[in-house]
Amino acid sequence: MAACARPAGILKTLRIFLETIKFSHTVFALPFAFTGAVLAAQGLPSLYQGFWILMDMVGARTAAMGLNRLIDAEIDAANPRTSNRAIPAGLLTKKGVAVCVAAALALLFVSAWMLNPLCLYLSPLAVLLLVMYSYCKRFTSLSHLVLGLCLAAAPLGAWIAVRGSLGLPALLLGVAVVFWVAGFDILYALQDLDFDRSAGLHSIPARLGVRGALLSARLCHAITVGMLFWVHVAAGLGAAYLAGVILAALLLAYEHWLVRDGDLARLDAAFFTVNGYISIAVFVFTAVDFIIGFGP
Repeated sequence: MAACARPAGILKTLRIFLETIKFSHTVFALPFAFTGAVLAAQGLPSLYQGFWILMDMVGARTAAMGLNRLIDAEIDAANPRTSNRAIPAGLLTKKGVAVCVAAALALLFVSAWMLNPLCLYLSPLAVLLLVMYSYCKRFTSLSHLVLGLCLAAAPLGAWIAVRGSLGLPALLLGVAVVFWVAGFDILYALQDLDFDRSAGLHSIPARLGVRGALLSARLCHAITVGMLFWVHVAAGLGAAYLAGVILAALLLAYEHWLVRDGDLARLDAAFFTVNGYISIAVFVFTAVDFIIGFGP
C-alpha cells in the first residue's frame, strides 16, 4: 500500500505543478513557433526539427511559468485573485518548483543544442528575458511588451532552428507576436488594476485606467494585424495565409467586443479561448498555403 501511495503522491504533485504553470496554455505560443518553422522550411520541417522545437518550447514555457510563480510568490499571496495559487496556498514548496524549473531549463538547453549552434548560443538570452519579465512590473508599465518579447522567441527560435540564421519574415512574425501578447496581457491585467495600484506595481491599466488600457490593447492588436499582413508580402505567401490573417483579425475584433467598456465577465473567453484560436488559425493557414501551394 505504501509503495502505491508514493507514485500517487508524485502524480498529484505533478498535476498541481502543471496546473500552477498553466501547462495547457502552451497553445498560445506553440502554434506560432511552428508557424515560424513552416515559414523557414517553406513547408513542413523535418520530424527531427519538429520534435526538438516542441521539446524546446515545453522547456522554455515550463521554466518561464515556474520562474514567474517563484519570483511573484509574495505578490501572489497578497493579491486576493492569486492567493490560492499553489505556492501561497502551501500546495507546492519553492524548493520543489525550483527543481522543476531547473529540469525545464535543462530540457531547453539540450533541445537547443540538438537543433543547431545558434539556437544554443541564444538560449541564455531567452532565459534572461524570462527572468526579467517577472521583475518588470515592479518598475515599469511596459512589462506587457517584455512578455511579448518572451513569446516572440518562439517563432524566431523555430525559424533559427530550421535555417540556422534569421530572416525578415521571422522578424516580422516576431513583432506581430510581441504586440499580440502585449495586447491581450493588457486586457488580462485589467482585473488587477486596483491591487496593482495599491501595491505600487506597474501596468498599463494601473497607469492609464480602463479606457486607456482598452485603447492601448486595440492599438497593439492593430499593429499585430499589420505585421501579419507584412509577413504575407515578405514571405511571398498566397491566398490561404491571407485568409488566416483575416480570420485572426476577426477573432481579435471579437476579443475586444467581449471586453468592451471594461466588462470583465467574459475575460476568460477573450483571453484563453479566442487567443488559442488565433495562434492555431495562423499556423494552420500558413501550413495550408505551402502544402496546397496557393500562390499570391
